[in-house]
Amino acid sequence: MRHILRKGVIGVSLFHLFTLSLLLFTSCSEENNEEDEYANWQERNDAQIDQWAAGASNGMYRKILTFAKNESASGLTNSDYIYVEEVEKGSGTESPIYTDNVRVAYRGRYIPTTSYPEGYVFDQTFVGDFSWDTADMADVTTYGVVEGFCTALMHMHKGDRWIVHIPYKLGYGTSTSSGIRAYSNLTFDIAMLEFWPQNEEIEIFKSR
Repeated sequence: MRHILRKGVIGVSLFHLFTLSLLLFTSCSEENNEEDEYANWQERNDAQIDQWAAGASNGMYRKILTFAKNESASGLTNSDYIYVEEVEKGSGTESPIYTDNVRVAYRGRYIPTTSYPEGYVFDQTFVGDFSWDTADMADVTTYGVVEGFCTALMHMHKGDRWIVHIPYKLGYGTSTSSGIRAYSNLTFDIAMLEFWPQNEEIEIFKSR
């Protein structure tokens, strides 16, 4: 916790001392609540991966191996897969390759916590309910996103919308990075509008 001390204050009343104490207590309480919110974070995320894997075995999710490995690799674990819910099926039949540009709408969340039962939203291109007509889109390069997101893109088609559950091993890993907590599984709502080779250009604003 950081404190900012202002210079030039000579006298401090009892009221100001009380107010300062209350502010410090509130700040510390908020930090304690945040610690509780993410207590045992690695263990909770590990347990969530096991639940996704069990759901895939029961047909709840589609299980897709990371593009960086193949099924013959030794030592594969549940963390080497993403777990997908197919919300909408598009009309496309081809998928982006590793070097393609992709136009997508997305919303990224952590796993559910007490204060965020649907998962804290750490990044998004749209707010509220998703709509193809109103959602803002982002242009990304397939290889320029985290491994789990990249894996999803390389299996999606134009017009697909997926909920993609990504183990932290295929996300930002075991260290805090880009503002994402260490050991954080990620769940992305991804809608793919278009993709194209890097050496080509398309309209800046392209309707569905």
